[in-house]
Formats: sequence, structure tokens, C-alpha cells
Amino acid sequence: MHLIEIEGLSKHFGPIEAVRGISFTVDRGEVVGFLGPNGAGKSTTMKMLAGFLTPSGGRASICGHDVVADGLAARRCLGYLPEGAPAYPDMTAASFLAFIAQIRGFRGAAAQEAVDRAVERVEIAAVLQQPIETLSKGFKRRVGLAQALLHDPEVLILDEPTDGLDPNQKHQVRKLIDSMAATKAIIISTHILEEVDAVCTRAMVIANGRVLVDGTPAALEARSPYHHAVYVRAEGKLPNAVVSELATLPQVKRVEAAGRADDQGVYVMPVGGADVAAAVRGLLAARGVGIAELRIERGRLDGVFRDITLAA
Repeated sequence: MHLIEIEGLSKHFGPIEAVRGISFTVDRGEVVGFLGPNGAGKSTTMKMLAGFLTPSGGRASICGHDVVADGLAARRCLGYLPEGAPAYPDMTAASFLAFIAQIRGFRGAAAQEAVDRAVERVEIAAVLQQPIETLSKGFKRRVGLAQALLHDPEVLILDEPTDGLDPNQKHQVRKLIDSMAATKAIIISTHILEEVDAVCTRAMVIANGRVLVDGTPAALEARSPYHHAVYVRAEGKLPNAVVSELATLPQVKRVEAAGRADDQGVYVMPVGGADVAAAVRGLLAARGVGIAELRIERGRLDGVFRDITLAA
């Protein structure tokens, strides 16, 4: 059984088609990065999965429970962090989480244990007694994440989980997601492409309400013209004649300057992601050029994302 299953899901707001017949599944152990420009349909899809919006067509299920016909059972299996992490602003973080525990069916010592586990996981003990409205954006986000995790659900849907967090907090949340990944099915909506590489096993690109690409982060990187490009910087200035020779190597498409005034390196762009690193090293050695830095690029997700979404 797929923990998340979506088939032909659509949503219309009057004449506007926000989501157009999306279909996909997510299994236990998968962390799916949901990518797309603003207005692509990401949040609408997540809200339908979470039961906050009724689909105009198609179906969706969580842990085998239809989100419309059996919505209560579906939501028992789900932890949902909505965009903006809405909460009751006059409540303290502690009282809000206690309230969520009660809603989730916990009572007495079991409720406190569930709250304590969630608080420890997202590291918010220092702000428990503060009203939520007084918290920073980052801590509000972490309180929202705590409520999503409180009942240890099999499915997590997280809309921009690291929005507003500082670099250290982002690292903590990514570690937390990674630690849970093996036992859950997780969907993360994000604009932060480095997050896909950091925590996701799959990446889905959506635009105009349709899924355009669904594959591994590595497969997306392989679509980049910089996939397996060799960046090389000489110990001194790289002679123009050597740059010209690099461009004539077999399976080299072109050579690009790094493009910054303080960077004298070049990118040797391969044909079809070919491995040209050994040939680059060999040519520089033969010409007596010392290498200060040489690295192989994995590919640039930002460029791939632009190419896919702008072509939609």
C-alpha cells in the first residue's frame, strides 16, 4: 500500500484551474521535494491532501483512507505543517501543544509525554512559556512543526518547513527530517533548492497545476549543462592558448569563464555529461600549467528549475 496516493487530482476556483489532473504516489522511506514557482499549485495540492480543500475531481488517499470519504481516518495518519504555521497567537507554545495533544486523543501522562517528545525533537523548550505571537518567525515555524510531529504520524506534509529559520535552525530541521525519513512518507514544499539536495530522495517540479518532472535529485542535476563540468583554476593566469586547446578536447562542448572579476577559473563544459576531468588534467600537465583548484560540478538545480518551469 502506498502511504500517499493521488490520482487525477484537480481543483478549480471558478474559471481558474489551480491543479490539473495530478497523479503520483509516495511510499514509506521517501522524502519528496515539491517544487514550483508561486501559483504553481503546490499549496493547493497539499491542502487537498490534508483535507482543508475539497478536490474538484480525482481522488487522494493517506494510508489507504480516502481524504474525502474517510477524512477523519486519513488525518489521524497525517502531520501537516501549513504555509505560515498558523496557531492561536495568544496561547503559549506549551498550552498550544497541550491543546493539540488533546485534539489528537492523548490524555493525562500520555499527552505530556507526546508534547515533551515533540518539544525535544524541534528544540523549543526555551520558548514554551511565551505567547506564540511574541515568538520570532523561526520559532513560530518550529512550534508549527512540533504540532505536526506530536502524534508521530506515518505521513508528513510540510509546506516550507524551514521558512524563516536561520542557517543553524535549518540544519537542525533537515537533520530531524532525515532521521524520520526511513519510517514515514514525507512531502516537502520548498523554494530552497539546496533543501532538495540535502533531504529529498525525489523531486517533483510542478507548474500551471501539472507535474512536469518527477525523479531523483541526481536525475534533475543530470539535466543541467553543468553536470560533470570541470571547474579549473590555474596557479597563475591560464594562458589563452591553453583555454583554446581545452575547447578542442574530445567530448568538450565549450569552455566558459567563471564570470566573476575575482575568479580566473574556467568551466570546461562536457557533451552529454561526459567525464572529461582526466583529459583536462592531462592537457594542463602537458602544457606545464600548475593547478590551484579543480573540481567536478554535479549540476545546477536552479538552472534546471528555470528551464523546466519557463518552458511550461
